[in-house]
Amino acid sequence: MITQEIVAQKILDYLNGRLDLVDLVHWSEDALFSLSESEDDIPNEKLLMRILGYIGAGDSADFPLTWEVLSEFLSSLGVKTLRVEAL
Repeated sequence: MITQEIVAQKILDYLNGRLDLVDLVHWSEDALFSLSESEDDIPNEKLLMRILGYIGAGDSADFPLTWEVLSEFLSSLGVKTLRVEAL
């Protein structure tokens, strides 16, 4: 089942370099399909579908996965604070 926490973690994995763009986009496309096919009552389903749909198109110029866009997604998924660290 796709949850807000899972989607947030995938975005964080991408921002932290643990997941590349191609893998994030493919995961999002698969998750969106799974979500749309699910017969379960999923909390915040419309929000998840909007975010997954945008990320699924994130490999095109029309849907850039900028810091601002991803920060807004994380905020709407319940992530309160983001911190950037240089290693």
